Amino acid sequence: MPSPSREDKPEARRSSTAVRRRARESAILTATRTLFDERGFAEAQIEDIAQAVGINRAIVYRHFTGKEELFALALVGYLDELRAALVEAAESETKPRDQLAAIVSAFVDYGVAHPAFVDCAHSLMRRTGTELFDEISEGAMLRLGRAIASCLAVLRRTLDAGVESGDFTVPDPPLLANTLYATGLGGLQLARVGLVIDEAAPGVPHISRIGAEQVKALLLTSALAMAHG
Repeated sequence: MPSPSREDKPEARRSSTAVRRRARESAILTATRTLFDERGFAEAQIEDIAQAVGINRAIVYRHFTGKEELFALALVGYLDELRAALVEAAESETKPRDQLAAIVSAFVDYGVAHPAFVDCAHSLMRRTGTELFDEISEGAMLRLGRAIASCLAVLRRTLDAGVESGDFTVPDPPLLANTLYATGLGGLQLARVGLVIDEAAPGVPHISRIGAEQVKALLLTSALAMAHG
């Protein structure tokens, strides 16, 4: 009786299945990112993602626990790109203050160029940590956490260098890095809306315009103020 070929062995079949599964997951994430960039976060539906890959929506849910996990992993792709932009910005300067300015500028530029990144990040931030862990698998949360941490690490290194040189006074660099990230997302949303509301007189609202460069300047002023303590 002939022995089973290598392809017929259980371990070979498992390996082949794993490869196909990873390829399918990659295709789904690629389609999700493409729809985000083309239509925006709000308009990307599971049915559209499945159709773009050539599968039905039930298969999407075989690979991901739900829409939140799929969108979280799509955010990982944006964060990986953002980290590369932040690293390049930080390495373009030598002084901590100038590095911080370059990082803020790169963050705003990336967010303006990728509005779906801002929407996706805001969507996840509206959920509590408990909700996220209930909706997203441990593996996906690890990937998301790693991607966010890698971006914050670029900022953290600049803050630490500023503290060491005496340029900054930061009692808790990790907290400030997280605060600047959240503040930056809020600023990007303001730049996207493009409106500032004030009170011209009691009970009389006044609306003016604001652009990305103004938001960038405000975020930089805020970041420097917090870094100086």
